[in-house]
Amino acid sequence: MDNKLGKSARVGIRDVAAAAGVSPTTVSHALSGARAINPETRVRVLEVAQKLGYSPDLRARGLRSSRTFTVGLLSDTIAVTPYAGLIISGAQDAAAEHESVVLALDSTGDAQRELLGIRTLLDHRVDGLVYARMSHQSVTVPRELDGIPVVLANASSAESKYSSVVPDEQQIGLDATGHLLGVGHERIGFATVTENVPAAAGRELGYRTAIQAAGLPVNEAWVSASTGDAKGGREAGRAILDRENRPTAIFCFNDEMAMGVYQAANDLGLSIPGDLSVIGVDDLQLITRALVPNLTTIALPHYQMGHWAVSQLFAQAAAEPNAHKAERLHCQLVQRDSVKAPNG
Repeated sequence: MDNKLGKSARVGIRDVAAAAGVSPTTVSHALSGARAINPETRVRVLEVAQKLGYSPDLRARGLRSSRTFTVGLLSDTIAVTPYAGLIISGAQDAAAEHESVVLALDSTGDAQRELLGIRTLLDHRVDGLVYARMSHQSVTVPRELDGIPVVLANASSAESKYSSVVPDEQQIGLDATGHLLGVGHERIGFATVTENVPAAAGRELGYRTAIQAAGLPVNEAWVSASTGDAKGGREAGRAILDRENRPTAIFCFNDEMAMGVYQAANDLGLSIPGDLSVIGVDDLQLITRALVPNLTTIALPHYQMGHWAVSQLFAQAAAEPNAHKAERLHCQLVQRDSVKAPNG
Protein backbone atom coordinates (compact mmCIF):
# COMPACT_ATOMS: atom_id res chain seq x y z
CA MET A 1 0.00 0.00 0.00
CA ASP A 2 1.35 3.40 -0.95
CA ASN A 3 1.93 5.46 2.19
CA LYS A 4 2.07 9.18 1.47
CA LEU A 5 1.00 10.55 4.84
CA GLY A 6 4.45 10.68 6.48
CA LYS A 7 5.76 13.67 8.41
CA SER A 8 7.51 16.62 6.82
CA ALA A 9 11.00 17.69 7.93
CA ARG A 10 10.05 21.38 7.66
CA VAL A 11 8.78 23.52 10.50
CA GLY A 12 5.13 22.54 10.78
CA ILE A 13 1.93 23.52 12.49
CA ARG A 14 2.73 21.32 15.48
CA ASP A 15 6.03 23.16 15.98
CA VAL A 16 4.26 26.52 15.91
CA ALA A 17 1.56 25.22 18.27
CA ALA A 18 4.11 23.97 20.80
CA ALA A 19 6.02 27.25 20.76
CA ALA A 20 2.87 29.37 21.02
CA GLY A 21 1.26 27.21 23.69
CA VAL A 22 -1.91 26.51 21.70
CA SER A 23 -3.40 23.58 19.79
CA PRO A 24 -2.51 22.80 16.15
CA THR A 25 -6.14 23.52 15.23
CA THR A 26 -5.87 27.02 16.74
CA VAL A 27 -2.69 27.62 14.72
CA SER A 28 -4.47 26.56 11.55
CA HIS A 29 -7.39 28.89 12.24
CA ALA A 30 -5.08 31.78 13.15
CA LEU A 31 -3.02 31.44 9.98
CA SER A 32 -5.97 30.92 7.64
CA GLY A 33 -8.35 33.42 9.18
CA ALA A 34 -11.11 30.87 8.57
CA ARG A 35 -12.57 31.18 12.09
CA ALA A 36 -12.80 33.88 14.71
CA ILE A 37 -10.28 33.43 17.51
CA ASN A 38 -8.97 35.71 20.23
CA PRO A 39 -7.03 38.59 18.58
CA GLU A 40 -4.18 38.29 21.09
CA THR A 41 -3.89 34.59 20.33
CA ARG A 42 -3.84 35.27 16.59
CA VAL A 43 -1.05 37.85 16.99
CA ARG A 44 0.99 35.48 19.18
CA VAL A 45 0.62 32.64 16.67
CA LEU A 46 1.60 34.86 13.74
CA GLU A 47 4.66 36.14 15.60
CA VAL A 48 5.78 32.62 16.51
CA ALA A 49 5.20 31.38 12.97
CA GLN A 50 7.31 34.20 11.57
CA LYS A 51 10.05 33.63 14.14
CA LEU A 52 10.23 29.91 13.34
CA GLY A 53 10.14 30.52 9.61
CA TYR A 54 6.92 28.58 9.10
CA SER A 55 5.65 28.67 5.51
CA PRO A 56 2.77 26.39 4.45
CA ASP A 57 3.79 25.91 0.82
CA LEU A 58 1.69 22.81 0.21
CA ARG A 59 2.25 22.62 -3.51
CA ALA A 60 6.04 22.77 -3.27
CA ARG A 61 6.15 20.26 -0.44
CA GLY A 62 3.78 17.97 -2.32
CA LEU A 63 6.08 17.91 -5.32
CA ARG A 64 9.02 16.98 -3.10
CA SER A 65 7.27 14.32 -1.02
CA SER A 66 4.65 12.95 -3.45
CA ARG A 67 1.99 14.05 -0.96
CA THR A 68 -0.93 16.22 -2.03
CA PHE A 69 -1.84 17.22 1.55
CA THR A 70 -5.42 16.26 0.70
CA VAL A 71 -7.60 13.69 2.48
CA GLY A 72 -10.69 12.34 0.74
CA LEU A 73 -14.02 11.80 2.48
CA LEU A 74 -16.53 9.66 0.58
CA SER A 75 -20.00 9.14 2.03
CA ASP A 76 -23.38 7.78 1.00
CA THR A 77 -25.95 10.37 2.06
CA ILE A 78 -24.09 12.09 4.84
CA ALA A 79 -23.60 15.39 3.04
CA VAL A 80 -27.35 15.94 2.71
CA THR A 81 -28.11 15.34 6.40
CA PRO A 82 -27.91 17.71 9.38
CA TYR A 83 -24.94 15.66 10.64
CA ALA A 84 -22.77 16.46 7.64
CA GLY A 85 -21.36 19.66 9.05
CA LEU A 86 -20.20 17.98 12.25
CA ILE A 87 -18.51 14.99 10.60
CA ILE A 88 -16.87 17.13 7.93
CA SER A 89 -15.86 19.75 10.51
CA GLY A 90 -14.20 17.09 12.64
CA ALA A 91 -12.39 15.71 9.60
CA GLN A 92 -11.27 19.18 8.51
CA ASP A 93 -9.94 20.08 11.96
CA ALA A 94 -7.94 16.85 12.17
CA ALA A 95 -6.57 17.38 8.67
CA ALA A 96 -5.59 20.95 9.52
CA GLU A 97 -3.55 19.66 12.46
CA HIS A 98 -1.49 17.80 9.84
CA GLU A 99 -1.39 20.72 7.40
CA SER A 100 -3.84 19.05 5.05
CA VAL A 101 -7.33 19.70 3.69
CA VAL A 102 -10.41 17.52 3.11
CA LEU A 103 -12.07 16.88 -0.24
CA ALA A 104 -15.59 15.55 0.52
CA LEU A 105 -17.83 13.82 -2.01
CA ASP A 106 -21.28 12.22 -1.64
CA SER A 107 -22.59 9.25 -3.61
CA THR A 108 -26.24 9.69 -2.43
CA GLY A 109 -26.21 5.92 -2.02
CA ASP A 110 -25.85 5.28 -5.76
CA ALA A 111 -23.24 2.67 -6.73
CA GLN A 112 -22.31 4.39 -10.00
CA ARG A 113 -21.92 7.76 -8.31
CA GLU A 114 -19.78 6.13 -5.64
CA LEU A 115 -17.49 4.66 -8.30
CA LEU A 116 -17.27 8.06 -9.98
CA GLY A 117 -16.44 9.63 -6.61
CA ILE A 118 -13.68 7.10 -6.00
CA ARG A 119 -12.18 7.78 -9.41
CA THR A 120 -12.36 11.53 -8.80
CA LEU A 121 -10.59 11.26 -5.45
CA LEU A 122 -7.94 8.95 -6.88
CA ASP A 123 -7.43 11.36 -9.79
CA HIS A 124 -6.79 14.07 -7.20
CA ARG A 125 -4.19 11.75 -5.62
CA VAL A 126 -5.60 12.05 -2.11
CA ASP A 127 -3.16 10.85 0.55
CA GLY A 128 -5.83 8.77 2.29
CA LEU A 129 -9.59 8.35 2.42
CA VAL A 130 -12.36 8.27 5.02
CA TYR A 131 -15.17 5.95 3.88
CA ALA A 132 -18.23 7.18 5.80
CA ARG A 133 -21.87 6.25 6.24
CA MET A 134 -24.87 8.26 7.42
CA SER A 135 -25.97 5.48 9.76
CA HIS A 136 -23.87 2.78 11.41
CA GLN A 137 -23.54 -0.05 8.88
CA SER A 138 -21.40 -3.06 8.06
CA VAL A 139 -19.81 -2.35 4.68
CA THR A 140 -17.72 -3.96 1.99
CA VAL A 141 -15.00 -1.53 1.02
CA PRO A 142 -14.74 -1.14 -2.78
CA ARG A 143 -11.71 -2.90 -4.24
CA GLU A 144 -10.87 0.30 -6.14
CA LEU A 145 -9.64 1.70 -2.81
CA ASP A 146 -7.06 -1.05 -2.24
CA GLY A 147 -4.19 1.23 -3.24
CA ILE A 148 -4.57 3.93 -0.57
CA PRO A 149 -4.99 4.13 3.22
CA VAL A 150 -8.67 3.91 4.21
CA VAL A 151 -10.43 4.43 7.55
CA LEU A 152 -14.14 3.74 8.07
CA ALA A 153 -16.38 6.28 9.83
CA ASN A 154 -19.78 5.24 11.21
CA ALA A 155 -19.14 1.92 9.50
CA SER A 156 -17.37 -1.36 10.15
CA SER A 157 -15.99 -4.15 8.00
CA ALA A 158 -15.24 -7.83 8.43
CA GLU A 159 -11.80 -7.10 6.95
CA SER A 160 -9.43 -6.43 9.84
CA LYS A 161 -7.09 -4.34 7.68
CA TYR A 162 -9.45 -1.37 7.99
CA SER A 163 -9.57 0.82 11.08
CA SER A 164 -13.06 1.97 11.96
CA VAL A 165 -14.89 4.32 14.31
CA VAL A 166 -18.53 3.90 15.33
CA PRO A 167 -20.80 4.97 18.20
CA ASP A 168 -20.90 2.56 21.13
CA GLU A 169 -24.39 1.28 20.37
CA GLN A 170 -24.72 -0.98 23.40
CA GLN A 171 -23.68 1.90 25.66
CA ILE A 172 -26.45 4.01 24.07
CA GLY A 173 -29.04 1.42 25.05
CA LEU A 174 -27.57 1.01 28.53
CA ASP A 175 -27.43 4.76 29.22
CA ALA A 176 -30.86 5.59 27.80
CA THR A 177 -32.57 2.77 29.68
CA GLY A 178 -30.44 3.41 32.76
CA HIS A 179 -31.54 7.05 32.81
CA LEU A 180 -35.19 5.99 32.77
CA LEU A 181 -34.55 3.42 35.51
CA GLY A 182 -32.68 6.04 37.49
CA VAL A 183 -35.68 8.36 37.76
CA GLY A 184 -37.89 5.49 38.90
CA HIS A 185 -39.35 3.82 35.79
CA GLU A 186 -39.68 0.03 35.89
CA ARG A 187 -42.05 -0.41 32.93
CA ILE A 188 -39.97 0.65 29.94
CA GLY A 189 -40.72 -0.01 26.27
CA PHE A 190 -38.44 0.06 23.24
CA ALA A 191 -39.48 1.41 19.82
CA THR A 192 -36.93 0.11 17.32
CA VAL A 193 -36.47 -0.50 13.59
CA THR A 194 -37.08 -3.60 11.49
CA GLU A 195 -33.72 -3.23 9.69
CA ASN A 196 -30.96 -5.67 10.59
CA VAL A 197 -28.30 -3.04 11.31
CA PRO A 198 -25.61 -2.84 14.02
CA ALA A 199 -27.24 0.20 15.64
CA ALA A 200 -30.53 -1.62 16.21
CA ALA A 201 -28.86 -4.76 17.56
CA GLY A 202 -26.53 -2.86 19.88
CA ARG A 203 -29.18 -0.52 21.27
CA GLU A 204 -31.60 -3.37 21.91
CA LEU A 205 -28.88 -5.38 23.65
CA GLY A 206 -28.15 -2.38 25.88
CA TYR A 207 -31.86 -1.95 26.63
CA ARG A 208 -32.33 -5.61 27.56
CA THR A 209 -29.12 -5.72 29.59
CA ALA A 210 -30.11 -2.66 31.64
CA ILE A 211 -33.61 -4.00 32.32
CA GLN A 212 -32.30 -7.39 33.40
CA ALA A 213 -29.51 -5.86 35.50
CA ALA A 214 -32.22 -3.99 37.43
CA GLY A 215 -33.83 -7.34 38.25
CA LEU A 216 -36.81 -6.70 35.98
CA PRO A 217 -38.27 -8.87 33.22
CA VAL A 218 -38.36 -7.66 29.61
CA ASN A 219 -42.00 -7.46 28.53
CA GLU A 220 -41.92 -8.43 24.85
CA ALA A 221 -45.26 -6.68 24.29
CA TRP A 222 -43.45 -3.41 25.01
CA VAL A 223 -40.87 -3.97 22.25
CA SER A 224 -42.10 -3.00 18.78
CA ALA A 225 -40.28 -2.52 15.46
CA SER A 226 -41.23 -0.39 12.47
CA THR A 227 -39.59 2.03 10.04
CA GLY A 228 -37.10 4.51 11.48
CA ASP A 229 -39.15 7.64 10.80
CA ALA A 230 -42.01 9.50 12.48
CA LYS A 231 -44.61 7.29 10.81
CA GLY A 232 -42.84 4.18 12.08
CA GLY A 233 -42.50 5.71 15.53
CA ARG A 234 -46.21 6.39 15.64
CA GLU A 235 -46.97 2.80 14.61
CA ALA A 236 -44.54 1.32 17.13
CA GLY A 237 -45.77 3.71 19.80
CA ARG A 238 -49.40 2.72 19.25
CA ALA A 239 -48.47 -0.97 19.36
CA ILE A 240 -46.70 -0.47 22.69
CA LEU A 241 -49.13 1.96 24.33
CA ASP A 242 -52.59 0.91 23.14
CA ARG A 243 -53.14 -1.58 25.98
CA GLU A 244 -54.26 -1.49 29.58
CA ASN A 245 -50.88 -2.65 30.90
CA ARG A 246 -48.78 0.00 29.19
CA PRO A 247 -45.24 1.12 30.04
CA THR A 248 -44.54 4.46 31.72
CA ALA A 249 -41.52 5.20 29.50
CA ILE A 250 -40.29 4.42 25.98
CA PHE A 251 -36.72 4.36 24.68
CA CYS A 252 -36.78 5.16 20.95
CA PHE A 253 -34.24 4.02 18.34
CA ASN A 254 -33.86 7.60 17.11
CA ASP A 255 -35.35 11.09 17.43
CA GLU A 256 -37.58 10.67 14.38
CA MET A 257 -39.25 7.65 15.94
CA ALA A 258 -39.55 9.58 19.19
CA MET A 259 -41.49 12.25 17.31
CA GLY A 260 -43.89 9.53 16.18
CA VAL A 261 -44.20 8.23 19.75
CA TYR A 262 -45.22 11.75 20.79
CA GLN A 263 -47.97 11.53 18.15
CA ALA A 264 -49.06 8.10 19.39
CA ALA A 265 -49.24 9.39 22.96
CA ASN A 266 -51.37 12.30 21.80
CA ASP A 267 -53.64 9.90 19.88
CA LEU A 268 -54.26 8.02 23.13
CA GLY A 269 -54.68 11.09 25.30
CA LEU A 270 -51.40 10.62 27.15
CA SER A 271 -49.27 13.57 28.24
CA ILE A 272 -45.47 13.73 28.04
CA PRO A 273 -43.81 13.49 30.50
CA GLY A 274 -46.78 13.32 32.88
CA ASP A 275 -48.11 9.97 31.67
CA LEU A 276 -45.17 8.85 29.53
CA SER A 277 -41.45 9.61 29.51
CA VAL A 278 -39.68 9.46 26.13
CA ILE A 279 -35.99 9.37 25.22
CA GLY A 280 -34.48 9.32 21.71
CA VAL A 281 -31.10 8.99 20.00
CA ASP A 282 -29.26 11.38 17.64
CA ASP A 283 -29.82 14.85 19.13
CA LEU A 284 -31.27 16.03 15.83
CA GLN A 285 -32.07 19.52 17.07
CA LEU A 286 -34.62 20.24 14.36
CA ILE A 287 -36.66 17.64 16.25
CA THR A 288 -35.42 17.68 19.84
CA ARG A 289 -35.92 21.43 20.32
CA ALA A 290 -39.09 21.63 18.22
CA LEU A 291 -40.98 18.97 20.16
CA VAL A 292 -42.97 20.11 23.18
CA PRO A 293 -41.73 19.18 25.67
CA ASN A 294 -38.16 19.26 24.32
CA LEU A 295 -36.83 15.74 23.82
CA THR A 296 -34.25 14.12 26.07
CA THR A 297 -31.89 12.16 23.84
CA ILE A 298 -28.48 10.53 23.38
CA ALA A 299 -26.23 12.60 21.10
CA LEU A 300 -24.22 10.72 18.50
CA PRO A 301 -20.52 11.73 18.26
CA HIS A 302 -20.46 12.89 14.63
CA TYR A 303 -17.72 15.51 15.05
CA GLN A 304 -15.59 13.08 17.03
CA MET A 305 -16.00 10.34 14.40
CA GLY A 306 -14.83 12.67 11.63
CA HIS A 307 -11.87 13.86 13.69
CA TRP A 308 -10.87 10.37 14.83
CA ALA A 309 -11.03 8.90 11.32
CA VAL A 310 -8.67 11.48 9.81
CA SER A 311 -6.34 11.38 12.82
CA GLN A 312 -6.23 7.61 12.44
CA LEU A 313 -5.07 7.91 8.83
CA PHE A 314 -2.06 9.88 10.01
CA ALA A 315 -1.42 7.54 12.96
CA GLN A 316 -1.27 4.59 10.57
CA ALA A 317 1.03 6.50 8.24
CA ALA A 318 3.38 7.19 11.14
CA ALA A 319 3.40 3.44 11.89
CA GLU A 320 2.36 4.06 15.48
CA PRO A 321 2.02 0.91 17.65
CA ASN A 322 -1.38 -0.77 17.32
CA ALA A 323 -2.30 1.76 14.65
CA HIS A 324 -5.07 -0.35 13.11
CA LYS A 325 -7.99 -0.42 15.51
CA ALA A 326 -11.77 -0.53 15.86
CA GLU A 327 -12.93 2.36 18.02
CA ARG A 328 -16.29 2.71 19.77
CA LEU A 329 -17.00 6.26 20.92
CA HIS A 330 -18.96 7.22 24.01
CA CYS A 331 -22.26 9.02 23.37
CA GLN A 332 -23.55 11.83 25.59
CA LEU A 333 -26.94 11.95 27.31
CA VAL A 334 -28.64 15.31 26.65
CA GLN A 335 -31.29 15.94 29.30
CA ARG A 336 -34.25 18.10 28.37
CA ASP A 337 -37.91 17.94 29.41
CA SER A 338 -39.41 14.64 28.19
CA VAL A 339 -38.36 12.46 31.14
CA LYS A 340 -39.63 12.59 34.71
CA ALA A 341 -40.39 10.18 37.53
CA PRO A 342 -43.49 8.05 36.91
CA ASN A 343 -46.78 9.06 38.52
CA GLY A 344 -47.64 7.29 41.73
